[in-house]
Amino acid sequence: MSHVLTLNAGSSSLKFGFFRLNGAADDPDPRIVGSVERIGTGERARLKAKRQDGMVLVDREFGRNHVADHETALARAVEFLKEQRPQAELDAVGHRVVHGGPDYDMPVELTGEVMARLAQFEPLAPLHQPHNLAGVRAALKLFPEAVQLACFDTAFHRNHPWVNDTFAIPRKYYDQGVRRYGFHGLSYQYISETLRETAPHLHMGRTVVAHLGNGASMCGLMGGQSRASTMGFTALDGLPMGSRCGQLDPGVLLYMLRSEGMTPAEIEDELYRKSGLLGLSGLSNDMRTLEAAGTEEARQAIDYFVFRIRRELGGLVAALGGISTMVFCGGIGENSVLIREKVCTGMGWIGMELDETRNMRNERIISTDFSRVRILVIPTDEEIVIARAARDMLARRAADAA
Repeated sequence: MSHVLTLNAGSSSLKFGFFRLNGAADDPDPRIVGSVERIGTGERARLKAKRQDGMVLVDREFGRNHVADHETALARAVEFLKEQRPQAELDAVGHRVVHGGPDYDMPVELTGEVMARLAQFEPLAPLHQPHNLAGVRAALKLFPEAVQLACFDTAFHRNHPWVNDTFAIPRKYYDQGVRRYGFHGLSYQYISETLRETAPHLHMGRTVVAHLGNGASMCGLMGGQSRASTMGFTALDGLPMGSRCGQLDPGVLLYMLRSEGMTPAEIEDELYRKSGLLGLSGLSNDMRTLEAAGTEEARQAIDYFVFRIRRELGGLVAALGGISTMVFCGGIGENSVLIREKVCTGMGWIGMELDETRNMRNERIISTDFSRVRILVIPTDEEIVIARAARDMLARRAADAA
């Protein structure tokens, strides 16, 4: 029986999935899904995994700084998977790769040439791209016979209208690839496909999806296609995130260079690793910690996070020319009752009316029956999107070989 391993490296996490392939026309069957969390944060990293029926297989914490990087996290995950499925035949490893630049708008097999090109995009996603490619190199060593493919977070947004794809700087930069790419595309693709299958009338309308987690962004969909995103050239723009700043006046960068005497590397570290919820609260990049903290700084960090979500929501509604559906996904979007309440309260002017009881229960539909905008909570699943791409690539290779 053929199997696919999916690897999805976030800024402080590594999600993995082990899927059985049942045929070219059937959805991959998730056998084991899990994650390694709090990578490189100084906190105790945690390995969690469960079977497809929900049975917990492992929930293990490691010592502080024992999982300092994504390569170590991958090694821990693979050790566990080999213990669980020592005889499984692995045909493909599908990797989430954050930045495909202007070159890649669909999944691609990872050759040496492709790897070299993707390495050139590391400065555009320094929290992710190096980890993504390190995972590829590690997987190549561990599974040399398996097909290795990349699925890109930027690909879903490649058909933006030009006005949502450019910056007002000399046009030569656009030709060089300095564009608004958008990210979290695998998550948005999953939400779009889920709406198409379960609520086609909503899929065809105007939808704003809020992917809220340690990395956070929002996307405006029309007929299931991306039309505008809060993220741009890099994964810094838009919403504040766990440790990333979000929207920032470029003049702040000039101030840091000229008045603070900071180097580009120091600025990068400040904006990617010391800002966002962590920088504002002085406490943590984890929303769960901030909600429980009760400090003024934690409250202010939460308030700013919500303010930016509401501001971007208004902008995306304007870009779409209206809204019929709002979807929350991602770790915060799926689990934080407080954030969803704060975002939706007072948004009746665009037709959103939150049902507080449904929200408290984490129901799929959390809007009232009278709300003009349907508000949904849909757990995202980037891993199944990657597994489907691997299934399709293996099917094409088999057809070509026949």
